[in-house]
Amino acid sequence: MTGLSAETKMQFLFALRSRGVTDARVLAAMEQIDRGKFVKGLFADRAYEDTPLPIACGQTISQPSVVGLMTQALDVRPRDTVLEIGTGSGYQAAVLSKLARRVYTVERHKRLVRETGDLFRELGLTNVTAMLTDGSFGLPEQAPFDRIIVTAAAEDPPGPLLAQLKIGGIMVLPVGQSDTVQTLIRVRRTETGLDYDELLPVRFVPLLEGLGKDEA
Repeated sequence: MTGLSAETKMQFLFALRSRGVTDARVLAAMEQIDRGKFVKGLFADRAYEDTPLPIACGQTISQPSVVGLMTQALDVRPRDTVLEIGTGSGYQAAVLSKLARRVYTVERHKRLVRETGDLFRELGLTNVTAMLTDGSFGLPEQAPFDRIIVTAAAEDPPGPLLAQLKIGGIMVLPVGQSDTVQTLIRVRRTETGLDYDELLPVRFVPLLEGLGKDEA
C-alpha cells in the first residue's frame, strides 16, 4: 500500500481493527499488500472499502476484514506451507505469502490463474504458486499442509482436504447448506481426531467440483 495516502491507509487498517483483526503480523501483512492491485475496472475506486467486490468469472474478492479474520484464525507460522482453495483475485494468497514459507493456491478458472500468476510475479511474490485444478480434491502431490484455507463454501469440510492436513494443522473454511446461511469454522487436526470451532457468519460463493469453462 505504498502509493496510498496516509489517511486512506489509516482508515483501511482502522476498519480491520474495528472488526476484530488484532493480530499484529496479519495487520502488517495486509498493510504490505495493496488491495487496489487486485480490483480492476468499474470497482477500482472502491478497493479500500471494507466490502466484497465482483471480479472476473462470476467470482468475488472478499471484504478485507473477512480476509483478515480468516488469516488470523489460520495462525500461520513463518515455516508453514499453506494450501488455498479458490485463488479468485489472488488477494488472500498474497497476504498469506507475507506470513508463510510457501503458498499453493488452486483455482478452477484458467483466466484467474493466468491473471493472478502475472500479478504475483509483478509484485515479486516468489513463494506463491497458482495452479489450475479442481480444488475440492486439494493438492495431494504437495500434501500434507500445515494450514489450509478455503474461500468457497461447502456443506461439510471436504474429506480430501482434511486428509491433507498435518497433525497439528489448521483449516479455516466457510460451511453452509446455502449461499445465505454459512458459518466460518476452524478445524484443528490432533493426534486423536478433529476439533471444530465456529467463528462467525459469512457469505461465500459455493465450492464447485470440476474446472470452470475456459475463458481463454
